[in-house]
Amino acid sequence: MYLDQLDSLDQKILSLLTKNARYSYSEIGDMIGLSRVAVKSRIDALERKGIIEEYTTIINPQKISGAISCYFEIETKPEALNRVIDRLYHNDIVTQIYRMSGNCSLHVHAVASSQDELDHFIRNEIDSLEGTVSVRTHIILSRIKDVKGLRL
Repeated sequence: MYLDQLDSLDQKILSLLTKNARYSYSEIGDMIGLSRVAVKSRIDALERKGIIEEYTTIINPQKISGAISCYFEIETKPEALNRVIDRLYHNDIVTQIYRMSGNCSLHVHAVASSQDELDHFIRNEIDSLEGTVSVRTHIILSRIKDVKGLRL
């Protein structure tokens, strides 16, 4: 499948880390039959190759009182695309930006701390983006499935 280019031990390490990135090298080694040093060496190599990009804590905004998750579908004029991306990229409310197929289309996720912050963001950032052709705004009501990264 996705990991055909990796040997079976690296595949097992990645599978374990996607389930729990807090496993120690020793715990992983015990589960797959390698020493702690060998596991560390393999994980270091996976990081150097860019296969493992980062380890992070994911905070569920729906569990924080008042936080609002939303996404925007934005289509821009071709000459405005990079300017719009740059402006959104540097805004702290924006959590993800995806370039989509179609006419200069972006899919933008944002998390605001309150209804007021979201309103301010839409009025002062989204509505004032120069070069947009269309903008569709969607408030996320509930999270049903939310997979982070590649699932093995």
